This record gives sequence, C-alpha cells and structure tokens, in this order.
Amino acid sequence: MKASALSTHVLDTANGVPAEGMSVELWRIDASPVLLRRAVTNADGRTDELLLPPEEFAAGRYELRFDVGAYFASRNGDPGFLGVVALNVGLQAGAGHYHVPLLCSPWAYSTYRGS
Repeated sequence: MKASALSTHVLDTANGVPAEGMSVELWRIDASPVLLRRAVTNADGRTDELLLPPEEFAAGRYELRFDVGAYFASRNGDPGFLGVVALNVGLQAGAGHYHVPLLCSPWAYSTYRGS
C-alpha cells in the first residue's frame, strides 16, 4: 500500500508569481471539525512542511482553507472579491500523495489533484 500524505502549492495568477505569505489551514471534517494545522506559504508558494505527513494520515474528509482575501489585501490594500477559499476533499488511505494546488486571483480560483 502506498503511503499517503497531503501538500499544497498556491500560485497568484493575477501577478504571475507564487503566493508567498498566504495563510492556509487544514481541518479534519468530522461531526465537529478539528483544526489540524496552520501554515503560511513560503517564497515558492508552498508550505515548509507537509500539511498531512504519512505518520499522521487518516482517511476521511478534510478542508483546506486559504485566506486569499488577506493575501491580496497585503499586496495592494484591496482584498478583492474572494475571502477564504475552502476546499473540501476526500482522502483515501493507500492512494499515494495528495497534492492540492490552488491557482488564484482576487476574483477567481481553480484547483485540481496534482502529483
């Protein structure tokens, strides 16, 4: 069985750069959601540590919360249209590495399961 883990990468598509300094939270979605980790993206738009390393991985529903509005407000004083972008994802044991990129601007975002 492949070890599973979770990582992310955030790209600022409005400015064509990695989104350095964006706050990211990882929540496990159970009957009562539990905050597992808070991180801030580095100069490459990634978190320094895995959001969910193999030794902590458990199958289930998770939510990644990206503070897109605060990121854009810190760059130009205008948070734009988006605030916190929440991505609710289902993770399965043995499915390998989950990489969830976020491509964002102040007005739109897209995501996918990367590798």
